[in-house]
Amino acid sequence: MKTKMKTERDSPIVVGLDIGTTKICVTVGRRSGAKKIEILGVGKAESSGVSRGVVANIQKTVNSIAQAVEEAGGQSNVDIKVVNVGIAGQHIKSIQHRGILTRKDDNEISRWDIERLIEDMYKLVLPPGEEIIHVLPQEFTIDNEPGIKDPIGMAGRRMEANFHIISGHVSAIKNIKKCIDNASLEVQDLILEPLASSEAVLDEADKDAGVVLVDIGGGTTDVAIFHEGIIRHTAVIPLGGNIVTEDIKQGCAVLRNQAELLKIRFGSALADENKENEVICVPGLRGREPKEISVKNLAYIIQARMEEIIEHVYYEIKSSGYENKLIGGIVITGGGAQLKHLVQLVEYITGIDCRVGFPNEHLAKNEVLPKNIYDELKSPLYATGIGLLIKGIQAEEEQAELNEKQGVQLSVKDITEKGYKEKGFFKWFKDIIKDGNEIDDESYLGKK
Repeated sequence: MKTKMKTERDSPIVVGLDIGTTKICVTVGRRSGAKKIEILGVGKAESSGVSRGVVANIQKTVNSIAQAVEEAGGQSNVDIKVVNVGIAGQHIKSIQHRGILTRKDDNEISRWDIERLIEDMYKLVLPPGEEIIHVLPQEFTIDNEPGIKDPIGMAGRRMEANFHIISGHVSAIKNIKKCIDNASLEVQDLILEPLASSEAVLDEADKDAGVVLVDIGGGTTDVAIFHEGIIRHTAVIPLGGNIVTEDIKQGCAVLRNQAELLKIRFGSALADENKENEVICVPGLRGREPKEISVKNLAYIIQARMEEIIEHVYYEIKSSGYENKLIGGIVITGGGAQLKHLVQLVEYITGIDCRVGFPNEHLAKNEVLPKNIYDELKSPLYATGIGLLIKGIQAEEEQAELNEKQGVQLSVKDITEKGYKEKGFFKWFKDIIKDGNEIDDESYLGKK
């Protein structure tokens, strides 16, 4: 059994690993107070082996992971071995499915009944080469009584549920796991990045009211739609900040690193917000004359591509059927959310209220990190990394609660989805429960 990393306050230390297209970020943290996260260390490395959220070069990705892990480990004084990994990419798909479970009696519904329904969802036949990443329960129906969010403790014989199922390519998932293995790490959980980002920048009120999370990364733009506290729709759009940089590089005939700096320092998503006579001077190559670029022309290039990305997002919103139920509007986050005037462009195209989502509301006051690093963590750029931490901490706390209730001391890894798929939940559960426990097989397995 793996020994958990503990702090003086006996709060488990959790590590998030965000494998992005432009950066690989490692965050180390723990729970501090009721709803706050204390960041102990951050490591960042350039991501040269990832393209549009998918690993394209394993060795380069491994080197970047090792560099980020070393930096975060040195800063936090933690020996990092187990990580919660984010996954994204255009191969990600989502489907809706309905499951039904008929129980042998109408006693109280337990957590294990819900696990049985979830296990059934993992048996769905998917197209060749695809694997289920997440099975997310939505509303339950108990004995024809619909709209139940949490059925645990209710009496009922027939239990139905709608599920939001997220799948990805087996090869892409295996490549991520291979990179983790080669970096001498272990995957604790694989988490869809928009789900992680939503934990960092949205609260329960947002999710209840109806909100669209748009995470604009380097290679992809991730979309997650919530309504009445439940995730309703997810999508990954294969366009992000890098393609804007490429447009600037070609449109302005400059080097790629110059194009990136132009985007960050002078970029705007609305050309009309810039003056005609503003000009940027870019150094020429090998003694050539410097190049003059109009700030307004730069904005036109950026606006054209951002309009395309927002149109894709708006299509996903309309496809979900929740366009008129989004009281919370649109929340944009990720590195691309730092682009000037992007909020106004989103509101102009979609007609929906928009704001930038910052992860700072979940961060506890920090005396461990230098002030400049702590302030940098409040940027939308770190929403996914902090969200992965929050998801990992939630999983640890749920496991601790389970251990306390059942008296079964297991690591979180023992009850990951891998266990469900490889062994089946009930075979796994019977293997770990020893004689003399308080759980009755018959009530959960439906046997006489």
